Amino acid sequence: MKIVTIVGARPQFIKAAGVSRELRTHHREVLVHTGQHYDYAMSGVFFEGLNLPAPEVNLEVGSGTHGTQTSAMLQGIEKVLIEERPDRVLIYGDTNSTLAGAIAAAKLHIPIVHIESGMRSFNRRMPEEINRVIADHLSNLLLCPSRTAVKNLAAEGISKNVYLVGDVMHDVLQWALGRAKPLAAETISRFNLNPNGYLLATVHRSENTDNPEQLTGIVETLNNLDEPVLFPVHPRARKHLDRINYRPAANVRMVEPLSYFEMVIMAGDARMILTDSGGLQKEAYWMEVPCVTLREETEWVETVDTGWNRLTGSDPEKIVNAVRNFQRPESHPVLYGNGHAGRQCVELIEQN
Repeated sequence: MKIVTIVGARPQFIKAAGVSRELRTHHREVLVHTGQHYDYAMSGVFFEGLNLPAPEVNLEVGSGTHGTQTSAMLQGIEKVLIEERPDRVLIYGDTNSTLAGAIAAAKLHIPIVHIESGMRSFNRRMPEEINRVIADHLSNLLLCPSRTAVKNLAAEGISKNVYLVGDVMHDVLQWALGRAKPLAAETISRFNLNPNGYLLATVHRSENTDNPEQLTGIVETLNNLDEPVLFPVHPRARKHLDRINYRPAANVRMVEPLSYFEMVIMAGDARMILTDSGGLQKEAYWMEVPCVTLREETEWVETVDTGWNRLTGSDPEKIVNAVRNFQRPESHPVLYGNGHAGRQCVELIEQN
């Protein structure tokens, strides 16, 4: 079977790493990188760290408005699909790369496999929500990370070829933890930090970075916290931080984006994580690190329900209260599968 896999952003590289190893054992995969994340810190270093095969195609689309970026991807993906004539197109998550891959494949009548189907924030102001809804309604095989995702699809009338498989990011995290452990002490000391003695913060979603008031509220709150904050800065965030003339306080250490292994190490040894990233919310949960989510809602509602994740939005008072008064829950239920989601995905692709 020939499968064209579409990726374009860091979270998708992680997810693809969990499936490609299984997929390439028995099938031919053509990995297409749209170039949505196009610089080395956001792309190349991730492929290397994850042992993900180099993409056969790089569309090098780069940044731009949603319409400009998605249309360029659509043209490039369509050309690849016409040339390769795959049996399936595999898409992940909720980025513009996901949307473009789904539309291109649907118009060419190529069956679509959507990994991480059924996630909903129920906030249509988020571009990711539009992408995931359209992708799900175009897909032929829908592989879900949670029971909530399955229920979300059923509520929209999608019940055929829907399967609960768990989260492929869990597979990759388990694989990475053992390999990252020998590097932990050196990595933490490089940032002059102590295990469990700092906060890890990330901000990248457009709802936060593109809104000067919200972004200011978040980063000024980081300045006012009374403990060290490691702040790997996403290129989108850096551009907007320059526009609001942000100056970090002495406790905030702004650094370039981290590699996957560095991120696993620094997240796992943080006292707490502050983020608007869906992937980091889950990784925090799996590593039993309390999480404060800088959004008003999350697709990963189970992490909130168990008490390990608290939603604050960009409100400074809520953020400070969560950081200072967070109580670690006594229980830690298993969420999002058993770490074998990649294998289940490949088996279901073979069966459908």
